[in-house]
Amino acid sequence: MEVTFNKTKIIATVGPASNNAEMLQALMKEGVNVFRLNFSHGKHADHQNVVEMVRQLNQDLGSNVCLMQDLQGPKIRLGDVENGQVEIKAGDQLKLVCDDSVSTATRLSTVYKDMAKDVNPGDAILIDDGKIELRVLATDKNKEVDVVVIYGGPVKPRKGINLPDTAVSAPSLTEKDIEDLHFGLDNNVEWIALSFVRRAEDIADIKKIIRERGKKTLVVAKIEKPEAIKNIDEIIAATDAIMVARGDLGVEIKAEDVPMLQKMMVEKCNQAGKPVIIATQMMESMITNARPTRAETNDVANAVLDGADAVMLSAETAAGAYPVETIRSMSRTIASVEAHGEVFNKFPSLTPAAPSFYSKMVIANGCSLARDTEARAIVCMTRSGYTAFHTAKHRPKSLIFAFTDNPELLNQLNMVWGVRGFVYDKEVNSTDDMISEFRALLTEKGYLASGDVVVNITSIPVKEHKSANTIKLSRGK
Repeated sequence: MEVTFNKTKIIATVGPASNNAEMLQALMKEGVNVFRLNFSHGKHADHQNVVEMVRQLNQDLGSNVCLMQDLQGPKIRLGDVENGQVEIKAGDQLKLVCDDSVSTATRLSTVYKDMAKDVNPGDAILIDDGKIELRVLATDKNKEVDVVVIYGGPVKPRKGINLPDTAVSAPSLTEKDIEDLHFGLDNNVEWIALSFVRRAEDIADIKKIIRERGKKTLVVAKIEKPEAIKNIDEIIAATDAIMVARGDLGVEIKAEDVPMLQKMMVEKCNQAGKPVIIATQMMESMITNARPTRAETNDVANAVLDGADAVMLSAETAAGAYPVETIRSMSRTIASVEAHGEVFNKFPSLTPAAPSFYSKMVIANGCSLARDTEARAIVCMTRSGYTAFHTAKHRPKSLIFAFTDNPELLNQLNMVWGVRGFVYDKEVNSTDDMISEFRALLTEKGYLASGDVVVNITSIPVKEHKSANTIKLSRGK
């Protein structure tokens, strides 16, 4: 029986429920393709431990599970609260001070020193994912903000604050983020997720640091601010991938607007050939339950139908009671949708003015040939990953196999829709020999059977490592 696999990838966040080798291995076997390291929590030593365990498991299992470091970003929070909790009521008038003191029922405090400078009268201040809403009455533009409570409730320590109406002056990369970023680069993480991206310049800033370190790490822009939606085309052009981070996004803008924005971002990323991740609350109930709700299963299914490259789990695998069951459930949902849904064969139009037009046309035609011949697989040789990314963009029904002499790239490609990678670093005499060897290896691993049609996308002469310029159709004996 031929081996097959899901094409939509699964990202699982590592935390106390999953940060041991036994659980990481169990999750990998259930279908995790990427582990997310959340730098809002945990010490460097804890993350270092996970990095080493995942690398070792990849070696032991012959897998290419990759690591995504998620930087905290300028997360605005309350400070500590007296007695662990205070109650505020609708209509109360309070002061919000920017000095990280202890909050009381009449005087709330934030760790964010520039809030009084950033906000203006009339701006909303949302606390604890919007459960509490304050409205700015006045600000001294220095340390104190006068607010009225619109929706009250219990105020707990260190809860997040969202400022949907405010242009926040804090940079996307905080001092903590830069320190964490260097830790990630030291450990050669394959992807780095940048929180609270607002414009393309935020991506340029982090890419500059990565370049100066001589690394090839790729960047995920997390979309969770209204400003990012306004600048979405520039951000997609500047970044390597997008995360639709529905947690903060759903607080900063109206929750009912998020579904269509999600679809818009997925479509734009699909057309650009950039991976797109759907995140937050996908299987939230499985933090405490062994089965998902019907709505959660539908949410995962819709993300797959829309064209997401990857679906992401947060607390479900980091702190939940059922990490393995969550991955199993998500994996089964993906498999069902890919078996029965219309998720394949997308061919966005190309203009001759497009960068690398000829190479893109070769890849597009290779994918349409695979569709028309019902090819079992598309096989490509890639050095930079470009051919693999752009093959995945067309969502072929055929399996996608990428061969490369760059082992680091293999792990990176593990987040891209449909792509399975293999190291191939032999001296090549001819393209025909190389294609025959690829076929032999894939047959040995159970991905191909005799008689299967394969579309090969490569470049000739192979030794010159040019971009894709050749399609070869082959059929096993």
